[in-house]
Amino acid sequence: MSEPTEIRSKSVKAKVRRTVLKAGGTLLISLFSPLSLAAQILAVRVWPADEYTRVTLENDANLKTSHFIIKNPERLVVDVEGLELSPTLKSLVAKIQSNDPYIKQVRVGQNRPNVVRLVFDLKEEVNPQVFTLAPVGEYQHRLVFDLYPVNPPDPIAALIEKGQWSIDAPADAMPPPVAEIKPPYAEPKTDRAPQVNRMLTIALDPGHGGEDPGAVGRGGSYEKNIVLAIAKRLKAKLEQHPNMRVMLTRDGDYFVPLHVRVQKARKVQADLFVSIHADAFVQPTANGSSVFALSEKGASSTAARWLANKENAADLIGGANIKNHDKQLASVLLDLSTTAQINDSLKLGKAVLNEIGGINRLHKGAVEQAGFAVLKAPDIPSILIETAFISNPAEEARLNDDAYQDRMADAVSQGIRKYFAKNPPLAKGRMM
Repeated sequence: MSEPTEIRSKSVKAKVRRTVLKAGGTLLISLFSPLSLAAQILAVRVWPADEYTRVTLENDANLKTSHFIIKNPERLVVDVEGLELSPTLKSLVAKIQSNDPYIKQVRVGQNRPNVVRLVFDLKEEVNPQVFTLAPVGEYQHRLVFDLYPVNPPDPIAALIEKGQWSIDAPADAMPPPVAEIKPPYAEPKTDRAPQVNRMLTIALDPGHGGEDPGAVGRGGSYEKNIVLAIAKRLKAKLEQHPNMRVMLTRDGDYFVPLHVRVQKARKVQADLFVSIHADAFVQPTANGSSVFALSEKGASSTAARWLANKENAADLIGGANIKNHDKQLASVLLDLSTTAQINDSLKLGKAVLNEIGGINRLHKGAVEQAGFAVLKAPDIPSILIETAFISNPAEEARLNDDAYQDRMADAVSQGIRKYFAKNPPLAKGRMM
């Protein structure tokens, strides 16, 4: 006996309804599944420098990439998964400047669904580092391309190119004696120490840079810009003296990891290391200048500990490629600080603090100490100067004033010279 027509009709309709609901559910799942949603590029930034060029893509999700090099001509090809081409991503093309040391141009296109391809046309052979950074501070996820030259510039050659003294210069071509030196720390004192005929090399370290702006004043000033301006003024003043030469750990707006700053100073066998910063605090009334040295034990105050922790976070904000750190080098820099280095750092700090006190109120009347990572060269007297509080509106205006910057550079220069007058430098071996 055949099924009634009405019953068959209802059955067919129910099947159709179930099929439609299934299809609709599948469609909704595909629309809202995280796998199908393309990440959004929030910003693109380019930081060119002689040492390397950094390209940063800031986005709202962690991105997967693959990359390879193509020769003749040199090109870096990067495929980024989970992306669709967008106006923000396309704007990267216009951000590559003609004076970029390593990138001629970049091409951006949709290589295939959900995959964007970036092709960097290069000016020379590079060692690319491609890595991601987790959200920190005001940044969301970042995809970073660091393009390092295969043949990096030599910091010692850079000093020599500027017409400065060469380590291999004959004795009669060397500058006049700069000071009488002390014997090494472990040797007993003698009636008369030998003289040393050599240049004094000073490493100046403008804090922050590139992805890391440092503290930001209420008027919108960036610490990284102010301290670079002061460092350049200080460099010019120190190099007016024929027996002094200066190496800047950065001479432009780009990021340098903390351990690399110390490494640079050691490569040129610096006699001193001076890191320059602008302080900040939650209360806008905080004011004054400070000088810090390394501590073998605990910080000299709660404020010093807080500041050291803040400055040591620069690698997280600036975007250091942690996987690429030389762990052995980092261990040396962090663990082999010496009592002699700290004692000399305190003497240098006191000489500089006395001079700074003549142009600005001192936040603390003595040199403070804490575990600043950037001060941990075991063989170089090292200090960190907080030139003023950028978080204080009055001091922010002063920090942006050319005359104040010049007076600050003068004060630090005088402090350095007075330190050397009382603490002549040790003899150095050949540059490494």
